[in-house]
This record gives sequence, C-alpha cells and structure tokens, in this order.
Amino acid sequence: MKDKIDIKKEILQGIPNYLPELKKFNNDINRAPIRKQILNKEEKKLSIKNALRYFPQKFHSELAQEFLEELNKYGRIYMFRYRPNYAIKAMHINDFPHKSMQAASIQLMICNNLDNAIAQHPYELITYGGNGGVFQNWAQYLLTMKLLAQMTDEQTLVLYSGHPMGLFPSNKYAPRVVVTNGMMIPNYSKPDDWERFNALGVTQYGQMTAGSFMYIGPQGIVHGTTITVLNAARKIDKEAKDLSGKIFVTSGLGGMSGAQPKAAVIAKGVCIVAEINSKATQKRHEQGWVDLVFSDLDKLIDRAVRLKKIMKQFQ
Repeated sequence: MKDKIDIKKEILQGIPNYLPELKKFNNDINRAPIRKQILNKEEKKLSIKNALRYFPQKFHSELAQEFLEELNKYGRIYMFRYRPNYAIKAMHINDFPHKSMQAASIQLMICNNLDNAIAQHPYELITYGGNGGVFQNWAQYLLTMKLLAQMTDEQTLVLYSGHPMGLFPSNKYAPRVVVTNGMMIPNYSKPDDWERFNALGVTQYGQMTAGSFMYIGPQGIVHGTTITVLNAARKIDKEAKDLSGKIFVTSGLGGMSGAQPKAAVIAKGVCIVAEINSKATQKRHEQGWVDLVFSDLDKLIDRAVRLKKIMKQFQ
C-alpha cells in the first residue's frame, strides 16, 4: 500500500519544486539512437529556452548547462533528471490519483505505452518505430499526469506534440483529451525539418498510436501480419493454404516487429529474423515472440532447413 500511496503523491506533485537527483541508467534498457546534430548555435539557445519554460527560474542556471549537455550528446533534450522514481506500468485504474475515471484510464494508457517491457526506448519516451514519441521530455510527462489527476468530467486537456496546453472547461460529453502531433507546414516537412523542430522542442512524431497513448504492443498487428504472409505464400504458390514447407526471412525485432515471427508460426511457416540489437532480441525472446536465438549462422540454417522439411508434411 505504501508504494501505491507514494506513486499517487508523486503524480500529484507533477514537476517537483526542487532538483531531483541525477538518475542512473540501467544498461539492460534499450536506448534510442543518437539524433542528428542539426541545430546551429542560436537554435540551441532557443531549444534550451523552450525546455526551461517548465521550471522555476531559480533552477535555470543549472538546468541550462545540463540540457545543453544532453542536446550535444543525444541531439535532444530529454530531461533525464526528471524521470520518475517509480516503475511506469499499467497499474490498476484505482492506483492512479483521479477525479475522473476517464482521465485515470488515460493515465493508465500513458503508463502502458512507457512500460519498459513495451516501449522500444523507454528512457527517451519512444514507444515504437524508432521515433514514435509519447512525449518529448519527462517534464511533459509529469505535467500531463498531474493534470489528468486533477481533471474532472467537465474539463478537457489539450496536448500539442506532448506539450500540455492546460485544462479547459468543457462538458461530460466532450473528449477528455485532445491530442495533436507532428503539425508541419508541407514546404517545411522534409526529414531534416522534422529533426530540427523536434530538437527545438516544438513538435514530435507520435506515429499512429504512440502519441495518442493507444499502443498495445506487437499483438496489435499480428492478425494483419499473418494475413500478409499468407497472401505472400499464395503469390508464390497458388495452391498454398499456409506457409507450410516455406521459410520466411525478415529483419528487425524492435517496435511492432515481434509480430512477424509470431505471424509466420501461426501460418505454419519457419521464420528467420535478423536483428543487430541484442537487447531487442533478448526482449522478444523473453516475451515469447521469438522461440530460439542463434548467433551461429550455420546452426541457424541447419535448424531452419530441418524444420522446413518437417512442416512440409503438414501441407
């Protein structure tokens, strides 16, 4: 019970009125890639200014230097110091402080998206796809969770690329949250523009379900992936009913990619997935999306060929 009460207090606190201790990184957590160094000197000043808006002026001197170091090292300002001390996960809805059950359900969705077992790069608030962000930084997370805890059924929270604009009067039939991500002018929407505005802290790419807090892991696309690989088999062999006697070769186990080996198995095929990131491989193996892990290519091929012959008997 103590842990639950502490979590509620931390959520209601929002951004603390003191400087939290610097956080240690767990080396087992999959980290986001270093982003492109795309800002010039004046733009870096603006990025830091945008980041400091969340904090009292008394902390600006220390935080400005810290945020500059993050920007130079990672290409983004994540505000790692403000990452919560509690484990972020989808708890029971009543474990979240709330006045509105709908708001509590959104807190639950956010925490599910940032669970270490689900998020691709949880420290950087990336759920999937390499850049599908729930928030741009940890201050946005803390503020949003606090506002949701305070929200009534006659208020609406407006979020702009992770940035909470505030609680606005509405009615019980209105949306509890209105979210927008990645608002770009077409003439300024090239990859470098995305990188620049993300680094400035003014927009983020929320993918389809990360920035809207609706991601449910690889299981969300297993059905579609299964249908896709079945149709691929039929393209090769019009008489094929499934993937029996066939080897499906693909790559990537980050984000939603765990669905590929599972879909191939459901379709009675043999699947080989190449993955360069050992942490992603281990995570998918532990979760059951991957049955076996090989580092020896010869052993892998021998196993796949043997299984292909076995599965062909079930055609």
